[in-house]
Amino acid sequence: MQRWRGLEQIPGGWGRCVVTIGVFDGVHRGHQQLIAHAVAQARRREMPCVLMTFDPHPSEVVRPGSHPAQLTTLRRRAELVEQLGVDVFCVLPFTRETSRISAEGFVHEVLVERLHAAEVVVGENFTFGHKAAGNIDLLTKLGERFGFEVASDALVSGPVRSADDPADGASVTFSSTYIRACIDAGDVVAASSALGRDHRLEGIVVRGAGRGGSELGFPTANLSTPEYAAIPADGVYACWFTHLRRGSATPAPALPAAVSVGSNPTFSGTERTVEAYVLDVDADFYGEHVDLDFVARLRGMEKFDSVEELVERMNADVAETRRILGVRR
Repeated sequence: MQRWRGLEQIPGGWGRCVVTIGVFDGVHRGHQQLIAHAVAQARRREMPCVLMTFDPHPSEVVRPGSHPAQLTTLRRRAELVEQLGVDVFCVLPFTRETSRISAEGFVHEVLVERLHAAEVVVGENFTFGHKAAGNIDLLTKLGERFGFEVASDALVSGPVRSADDPADGASVTFSSTYIRACIDAGDVVAASSALGRDHRLEGIVVRGAGRGGSELGFPTANLSTPEYAAIPADGVYACWFTHLRRGSATPAPALPAAVSVGSNPTFSGTERTVEAYVLDVDADFYGEHVDLDFVARLRGMEKFDSVEELVERMNADVAETRRILGVRR
């Protein structure tokens, strides 16, 4: 898969293509249906499929301070869409100048003049151009003028039945907003159902207080996470821990881990941290890139009256992590 940052990286002699546009944060099951349709149309037309996304999130530029929690980094998004068959991952830097481009200007300059779109596939709530003035109807009219077709997810997908209680007859359209709410509530199982995989949190291992190993007997890898990362609610979780060894481009095999998210109230902590106790491994992961895939929440964050009570509960958390992940000692 080719990766472009900015339209300047479009190669000379670029022909026609099928384009799908959106933030695609999470690349969830709804996104996957939309992208699959774009890829299928590209294959039918014997053209490349281009996925265009934005960085930073447009809301942060239009309304500073409103950046939503980020479900996937750009690197992770690129990996996921490549698995879906996308040929080009195009990141359009979103600036004040970008936000001022009219809807008609965006179509003409980006989709027609630069990408030579033959078909554009977008979500049914897709808006574009200055003050979000463009919508599906306008895009379709402009497509008729400039010679490209338009498809939306209203034509290729529908609401997905709720995974929480499929017997109640309710249905929910999986969205990034819905998934963020699940993660914010600590319901990583519901988030995984909507994503089609476990929610992943990325980070770099940094030095922590050192209390886990010296005082408690549970040495932890402390993660420094990206600024807008979607971090689950405070509590203890069963996770898979994957790290990129120093000097290696290939991740090591996933390891089981009990992960604590919170401020360590037993020790009167004030700073929110993410700490991973990797089961049955005696290693220093300092400085390494780590991925945490959240499988289940074991409990909320608690304050214990003594270190002994905390250690007893941590032992129980480790046992429960083994059970959930199917890992033997």
